[in-house]
Formats: sequence, C-alpha cells, structure tokens
Amino acid sequence: MLNHTHRAPTNRRRRLRDPEYVQTACSLLATASPVSKSMAATGAGEGNKAAAGSASLHSKTLLKSEPLYQYILESTVFPREPDCLRELRLATASHPMAAMAASPDEVQLFGLLLEMLGARNAIEVGVFTGYSLLATALALPDDGKIVAIDVTRESYDRIGSPVIEKAGVAHKIDFHVGLALPVLDQMVADEGNKGAFDFAFVDADKVNFLNYHERLLQLVRVGGLIAYDNTLWGGSVVATPDEPLAAATREFNAAIAADRRVRVCQLAIADGLTLCRRVA
Repeated sequence: MLNHTHRAPTNRRRRLRDPEYVQTACSLLATASPVSKSMAATGAGEGNKAAAGSASLHSKTLLKSEPLYQYILESTVFPREPDCLRELRLATASHPMAAMAASPDEVQLFGLLLEMLGARNAIEVGVFTGYSLLATALALPDDGKIVAIDVTRESYDRIGSPVIEKAGVAHKIDFHVGLALPVLDQMVADEGNKGAFDFAFVDADKVNFLNYHERLLQLVRVGGLIAYDNTLWGGSVVATPDEPLAAATREFNAAIAADRRVRVCQLAIADGLTLCRRVA
C-alpha cells in the first residue's frame, strides 16, 4: 500500500504530460459530470425538449438547484443577452463537446468586468466556437483587439465565425492557430506587448495553467485581470482525488493563492472561475 501510494504521483504526472490522455480525460469528465446537463446551453423555454435528449448540452455550474440556476438565467442573464451572443450560444449547444464552452452567466460577468476595466486589448487562450470570444469582442471598443489562441479553428470557423462576422466585431480578433505556450512566448519576446493587455481569459489545458500564468503576468498590465476557467474541475478537487486532472488543478489553485503578484478571488460560478488582478 505504501509503495503504491509512493508511485502514484509519478504515474499521474507522466499521464498528464500525454496530450492524448489529457484530451480523453477532459472529454470523459465533460460527459460524465454529475451536475445539471441542459439549462446553460439552451435555457428554460429555449429548447428544453431538445436539450433533454442530448447529452452534449451541459450546464457548467456547481450550483445544485436547477430551478435556482434557471431563475438566474431567466431573470438576469438571458434578458440582457445580445441577439448575436444568444445565436452563438444556441449554435454551440449542438456541438458534441458543448461542455467546453463558457457558461452564459460567466460570459455575462466577463462583459461587465471588461467594461469596468475600460479594456481595449485582451487575450483568450482556448477559443472553441468563440462564444466567450464574442462576448469579449462586444465589450471592447471598436478599435479594441483580442489575441485568440487555439490549436485548431475548426469549431470556430464552422460555428462561431459566421455569427461573429454578422455581429460586426470580427475585425477585433487576431486568431493564432497553434500551441499557446509558443505563441505567448513570441508575444513576450516583443517588448511592445509587455503590459499592453487589460484582460486575459484562459480556458485551455489545465496542466499548463501555471505556465500560462507566468507569461500572462508579463503581458497583462498592472491593474489588469486574468481569468482562469475550470478551477474547481467539476468538484473533483475535493470529491475525487484520483481524477487525472484534479491534482494539477489543486496545484494551480495553491500556487495562485500564494502568488503576491496578484489579488485573487475564486468563484463557484460555472465550473470554478478564478480571477487574478495583477498588482505587481
């Protein structure tokens, strides 16, 4: 028993360095999560019958009361949701991996935070269909810019891009296809990028969150905000210690809590959202 306990962390770290393993683990967790699976994607009165028959429509909330979450969406989120954002949310709900998208209440929060920051330049690591990307673009001024990074733009081109073009904000988006770390390293190498960004949102591979954090602290200005998604990882950080990405998420949370370069707040919104305001 003692030997098994000693070996397990090494094996887990080895698996977490395997991109195929990590992607499979993410997919399994998204489809097997015990939390509510429909309302955030379609919303009450917006196709619940269709949602009930689709396992891909997944409410990324740790809030256990479905009626209460439905109330939040219906009373505050959906009434203020721009038509283009609603269109992309519903289109994203048809994707087999719809659980990867940010939740509607999370996206609404981003819009408010961006306006409070007076943000002009942003970074998004992990794009998927571009649902949260559209929300960011809508909140930026007409001359604002977003550096969007993803290993593929397939879902973005097929689902998000037509809606974003129609919304008239595509000119704000600078899309980079590739692994995020090399792209961020290239950005850091350009002195003109240092401290040039007001906001960053990270919704990508969890094992690299700390690596992203170090780069983003150089790119986001003092007073700017960095948001990290999935920092409670479906509750697995406490409920299932053997879940493959729970250990990496706990390590990230502990490191951020101890990082005096940022003021930090972790929220139980969506699948866990951590906000870091750069102070040094």
